[in-house]
Amino acid sequence: MELTMVQAVLIFSVSCLAGIGSVLDEFQFHRPIVACTLIGIVLGDIKTGVVIGGTLEMITLGWMNVGASISPDTALASIISTILVIVGKKDIGTGIALSIPIAAAGQVISVIMRTFSVFFQHTADRFSYSNNLRGITIIHLISTFLHAFRVSIPSLIVLVTIGTSKIQNLLNSIPEVITKGLNTAGGIVVVVGYAMVIHMMKVNYLMQFFFLGFVIAAFSNYNLLSLGVIGSVIAIIYIQLNPKYFNFENKNLNNRISKTHDDELD
Repeated sequence: MELTMVQAVLIFSVSCLAGIGSVLDEFQFHRPIVACTLIGIVLGDIKTGVVIGGTLEMITLGWMNVGASISPDTALASIISTILVIVGKKDIGTGIALSIPIAAAGQVISVIMRTFSVFFQHTADRFSYSNNLRGITIIHLISTFLHAFRVSIPSLIVLVTIGTSKIQNLLNSIPEVITKGLNTAGGIVVVVGYAMVIHMMKVNYLMQFFFLGFVIAAFSNYNLLSLGVIGSVIAIIYIQLNPKYFNFENKNLNNRISKTHDDELD
């Protein structure tokens, strides 16, 4: 796949946004469903980007930074795995399986960058003592762009080298038994990710709908749009027939009637 300079610049920009989003946790550009989709749009294969992003999103949904514990880097894994699949012509299962060690490597880089950020934090403290708001702003921008380059530079290196003959020959020289193993591992990782999400939800009274959806998806030829419509209709019917919601509405209605009656007596 021949890459243009515009595509390289756009991928670099998306990578910077993903790196910044991974520390700000505000705009969610680092989430796989966003980062992979944007890379797919840039590379002209949005379908593959959405598929990889959706799969990685289910795997990494429970990954989060808790205190001093740094989670694996979803931003770096999302962008590099999408590049490997679309530009490197690798299978989606292989890209998903490779994303796990990439995320672990990105975690190490993230810890190093956060360690460097301590220096900038102390510098910002010194600026605050002298009321130097401009210095504080510059320090914040520098530390933020460090995390942007943490993702964009490795992604750009992979993007540039993936098209060379040496890298392509290296990828093509991987034995079939290893590629099949990666595909199998990718499928297992996805299943484990789904199981983790279901375990986090822990909504036992809705599990029958999960099994019903699994059966419909497994033994029918419905696409995602039709399955979504079926799920929405079932959800609406469930809410309309569930006595819990009727009791809630009746309670609110009785409260309004009582309040109106009290106002009339006053």
